[in-house]
Amino acid sequence: MSDVRTTDPADERAEGVGFAPEEVRIEEPTRSARLKWVVLVDAGLPAGLAVNAAVCVAGATTAGVTGLLGPDAVDAAGSAHPGLPWAGCSVLAATPEQLVTVRAKAAAAEGVFVADMPEAAQSTRVYREYLDQVGETDDLRYLAVSVVGPRNRVDKLVGRLPLLG
Repeated sequence: MSDVRTTDPADERAEGVGFAPEEVRIEEPTRSARLKWVVLVDAGLPAGLAVNAAVCVAGATTAGVTGLLGPDAVDAAGSAHPGLPWAGCSVLAATPEQLVTVRAKAAAAEGVFVADMPEAAQSTRVYREYLDQVGETDDLRYLAVSVVGPRNRVDKLVGRLPLLG
């Protein structure tokens, strides 16, 4: 069994990717946001596994990108509803090869945050086993990749991938 990681995973992520408080503009269309968020999902996955993969990388992304979630909404009865991504998020379909390529290019790009879900995340039921499997694999297969970065950079990375359907 491998040791628990002693370095902070954030050290390998793009530093400072996020929105400053003054950049959160909830009165404007999502296309006016400086950063764009996309989640790419393996188009060959069954619906349940695809949704699981997208939700998992979204969770990692909202934890890693500051200012991504808007303020809570309060309905007419006074019930609060937790804030959602104010800048939007497109969920795109990709082949396994495209996931590997986009992830590698995004990880190498300046000012881009990347979160991924390797196949081991769905084939294990114990997190320690997941960590061990990933640690023993040098050729990971990704089920989903989440990318946040400058709009033009993200557009270039994902090209014209279709919406997941």
